[in-house]
Amino acid sequence: MNKNSAIKLCATVVCAASLGGLLSACVPLIVGGAAVGGALVATDRRTSGAQLEDEGIELRSIGRINENLGSRVHVNVTSYNRQVLLTGEVPSASDKQLVEQIVSRVENVRSVANELAVLGASSLTQRSSDALITGKVKAAMVDTKDLFANAFKVVTERGVVYLMGRVTQREADRATEIARSTGGVQKVVRLLEIISEEELQRTLPAPQS
Repeated sequence: MNKNSAIKLCATVVCAASLGGLLSACVPLIVGGAAVGGALVATDRRTSGAQLEDEGIELRSIGRINENLGSRVHVNVTSYNRQVLLTGEVPSASDKQLVEQIVSRVENVRSVANELAVLGASSLTQRSSDALITGKVKAAMVDTKDLFANAFKVVTERGVVYLMGRVTQREADRATEIARSTGGVQKVVRLLEIISEEELQRTLPAPQS
């Protein structure tokens, strides 16, 4: 890994660790690149309205899960273009189903991918490892000349990497290759919206004169 890659990776991991420390240990919210403002909006392939909707979905989902299940579950909610990914751990199959029902009733949710595991909550060591893997995958995407890293949301849970975004088949395959070759990754799950190369060109910002 070159010097620039190491700097990017360190910055990503520090941000992830800082975010994790600020959020609830019971139901943390993972927001993978959904911040609205500046260059990130320009490179995000969702509309600004869709980005705001996704942030609202994540916040409302977290609030309702807390209200109904409290501290007995560890659930991460990630929304991209109104498709919601649920990761983390719950103590029973009935709790897993209940979380999905709660989130599916949140305003603007289009679909729910329920990847919750019926297990005890993951340890701080495991969560730190997952944050490191996410940082490594994102750093590798940044280093890749044929990908827009901000077109992807990367979520890692117990070594499983989930990829979300609006991308072409070429980009999907390239990102999957990168994730699979990253140390510590056990599996890659793609929750991607595939668009054509023509659609991609329409999403790109116009070149500045």
